[in-house]
Amino acid sequence: MSGWLLVALCVATGAYCLLRMRSGSEQARRAAGSEAVMGFGMAVMALPAAVAAPPAWGWAVFAAVFGGAALRALWLARTDAHHLHHLVGSAAMVYMAVTMAPAGAGGHGGHAMRHGAGGVPLVTGALLAYFAVYVLRAGVRLMPVQPAAGVGMGSTAGAGWGARPELALACRLSMGIGMLAMLLTL
Repeated sequence: MSGWLLVALCVATGAYCLLRMRSGSEQARRAAGSEAVMGFGMAVMALPAAVAAPPAWGWAVFAAVFGGAALRALWLARTDAHHLHHLVGSAAMVYMAVTMAPAGAGGHGGHAMRHGAGGVPLVTGALLAYFAVYVLRAGVRLMPVQPAAGVGMGSTAGAGWGARPELALACRLSMGIGMLAMLLTL
């Protein structure tokens, strides 16, 4: 059941990120596109193996797709620091794909699996710590703040679904929670 809930969360997040691509600046659309790829990729990787076990070569496809996303995020990070988070997320997905690949699926005959089913504990721990801090920071930023006396609150009531900053942050929070869940099961 929890696997299906994670899949549903990731699909919903990816779909919302596609909606966000319709509004905002070019920079915001690029970020939303990266987040949509991450959401849908996480959904596919989180599918319960009993229902849809990927073929042996599927893990190489995941690693290639997210490796390309990591290179794109590295390129875009030159002008927007937010893409550093996308870089870490994409690198984490590559790491999980390599770690979860069945022995013998790669060209090194299980060389990537020599550290056990959970991957390299130090790397897994560092990624868990990063995403735990990210989730806590995003959660705190979503908490409502009381405006000071005499200061009006900005309204987003007329903004479209794609231009709501609190929904974009909730989307990022959801994906961070999803990454935590996936790393914990690694």
